[in-house]
Amino acid sequence: MMSSKNRDILIHLLGSIAFLSIPIFSSPDFNTGKNLWTITPFLNNFCLQFLLLVFFYINHYVLLPFFYFKEKKVVYSIFILLFLIIILKVPDYFFPFEIHKPNMPSMNRMEPPKFDFHFIREGFIKFVLVIVISFLIKLNKRYDDLKDQKQVAEISYLKAQINPHFLFNTLNSLYALTIQKSDLAPIAVLKLSGIMRYVVTESSQEFVTLEKEINYISDYIQLQKIRLDESVNFKYEIKGQLLNKSIAPLILIPFIENAFKYGINPDEDSFIHISIETDEKYITLDVENSIVNSIVDEASKTEEGLRNTQKRLEIIYPNKHELTINETEKKYEVTLKIDLT
Repeated sequence: MMSSKNRDILIHLLGSIAFLSIPIFSSPDFNTGKNLWTITPFLNNFCLQFLLLVFFYINHYVLLPFFYFKEKKVVYSIFILLFLIIILKVPDYFFPFEIHKPNMPSMNRMEPPKFDFHFIREGFIKFVLVIVISFLIKLNKRYDDLKDQKQVAEISYLKAQINPHFLFNTLNSLYALTIQKSDLAPIAVLKLSGIMRYVVTESSQEFVTLEKEINYISDYIQLQKIRLDESVNFKYEIKGQLLNKSIAPLILIPFIENAFKYGINPDEDSFIHISIETDEKYITLDVENSIVNSIVDEASKTEEGLRNTQKRLEIIYPNKHELTINETEKKYEVTLKIDLT
């Protein structure tokens, strides 16, 4: 089976051949038996078509990605104007020809095409069409790339989220509650069931209600608190209105999960402070935790989850989020602010 890269190369090759064939098959001298490569008007038109093809690839692979999409539109416009002049003038310079115009005195029948508005207009229209086509193709490619990156980031995060480390800790805690015949055991089972259902079902959505996401976080925290002892200074607060707001699922939890993995050690005094605040426009997550001497088996997965979350933030909330991470020898602090509008 042909690879995606080879398929793209073949498509570009066939498209280029078809594009360069236009002046050949549209030439009035095509079926006359004449050698087209000796006819100046044909060479002029073919040169224009070849320059348009070269410009298409320069615009597609250089000008659009490095200037237009980098917000350097003034520089992009200068390059476009420069290429327009080159494309309209070069064919006339190398292959000048004259046009017979009837109804003109015989001595004035021959005029170079560079003064003929028809040729300038035709070349300009082709130039604009090439810009539009390359722009649309690039936009479609960027959209597909962003969609693929989003899917990869989300799948990778889900793999990191549903991991044995969290399940084993929770099941061990549930087992201990069951042995103690604690009234918390059935509640904990329901919360674990709700967490797994949310991760499997709701996380496939592009956006979920903020209320559902916060409920999921709260259930996760309640399960984690089962294994906390008095040596941990724990605070969790929610401020603001949660209704009528939407958020990308599982975008906040990695920073909270990170705090529980690195901020708890029963042999040391440690702390975890989690705050979620919303207003009409923003949601702000603040997580502070101590850095203790602990061994985390799933450390690599935690780091992967954080990296994938940063990728998801860049894809889903471009220019609409602020992530600040401060780390010292004994303290780790994260502040994430997202514009939900």
